[in-house]
Amino acid sequence: MAPSPANRNRIARLAAGAAVLVVLITVSAFLIPPYAANWRLQSYLNDLADDPATTKKPLGAVRSDVLNAAATLGLPLRSDDVNISPTESGVRISVLYIVHVNIAGYAIDLHFRPQAGG
Repeated sequence: MAPSPANRNRIARLAAGAAVLVVLITVSAFLIPPYAANWRLQSYLNDLADDPATTKKPLGAVRSDVLNAAATLGLPLRSDDVNISPTESGVRISVLYIVHVNIAGYAIDLHFRPQAGG
């Protein structure tokens, strides 16, 4: 016996919903890691800017610390991407970098701008 039109419609909707869910999970699997790494870098920058010892370091050493942390996280950070400037209360650290993500032949550029300090 053939399924009724209502059952076929229900099956089609369930299949479409499952397909959308699979696409969302796949896209999330590609996008979550760069955002998580950026969150970890932001946390590191906050800790670094709040550390009183950072103000005593040369700016080049602070830049090197940021670059090493980014390399540990697998982020494509270059020396030119890191801007460090002294302030009255400490040091201000700002970073701009782009992560390229390819999802099924479609390229997405994620722009991140973590910053810390006053």
